[in-house]
Amino acid sequence: MNAKKLAGEKAVDYIQNGMIVGLGTGSTVHWSILKLGELVKQGLIIKGVPTSKQTEQLANELGIPLVDLSSIEQIDITIDGADEANPAFELIKGGGGALLREKMIASISKRLVVVMDETKNVANLGEFPLPVEITQFGWEMTRRQISALGCEPTLRLKDNLPFITDNGNYILDCDFGNIHDAKNLNHALNMIPGVVENGLFVNLADTMVIGKRDGHVNILFK
Repeated sequence: MNAKKLAGEKAVDYIQNGMIVGLGTGSTVHWSILKLGELVKQGLIIKGVPTSKQTEQLANELGIPLVDLSSIEQIDITIDGADEANPAFELIKGGGGALLREKMIASISKRLVVVMDETKNVANLGEFPLPVEITQFGWEMTRRQISALGCEPTLRLKDNLPFITDNGNYILDCDFGNIHDAKNLNHALNMIPGVVENGLFVNLADTMVIGKRDGHVNILFK
């Protein structure tokens, strides 16, 4: 049983005609977008706001109408994935490298529905290294300052070269161990010059749709 597909498709139940919909990035929300493409072909009227170039391309291929973020003030609902989620509905995101756009879109969404398989639902955040998006300029300095917060930052690579985000930045994957105070760590990281954004999503998610290998879907509300 494909737990990601179960969760991704179930979350689409929350989307209604006429909504502006944030379209997340990742392997689980991929199934949500495929399902939305089917529903649009059947007559569902929505406008999508993609969180990455990858998602934008998929939405275009499926015929999902898109709207530019600059032309709207609020999003009705965003469906997005997570690399980890704890019982307080705090998330680590950014494994796919789209964390900045994902957080911008989540921040103006009336509702953030997080889709995942059961392995992403954890007691404590931190086993998955926390992605931090940083400017290329002076990145070694930024890495030293992040390291001083108590982690081991590793520059993300792709094909033996630094991974470049859709916004032209680098990503440091930061191993903090168990993260017990996501709110304060989120703030401390974003106060460092050179940090563009980090993958801690605090006080943003309100619904979690969790696909299970046994074929069931758990839905949790904050």
